[in-house]
Amino acid sequence: MTPTETQKLQRFLRKRFGNHDITLIARPEAKDSVEFQLDGETFGVVYRDDDEGELCYHIQLTVLSEDLD
Repeated sequence: MTPTETQKLQRFLRKRFGNHDITLIARPEAKDSVEFQLDGETFGVVYRDDDEGELCYHIQLTVLSEDLD
């Protein structure tokens, strides 16, 4: 994902979820995704999906069971 694309998506997510602590961080080893962080803690990955000219993004969030206690 390009830096411009990442910034646009980050702006959207912050506005949509009403949380300015959401940050998207580039993953040098993977050009099609960025890390999804909240308050500096990684919660998942946002994947770019360009299928037959239709562009969308998938968010995969990870919640550890020990964090639920």
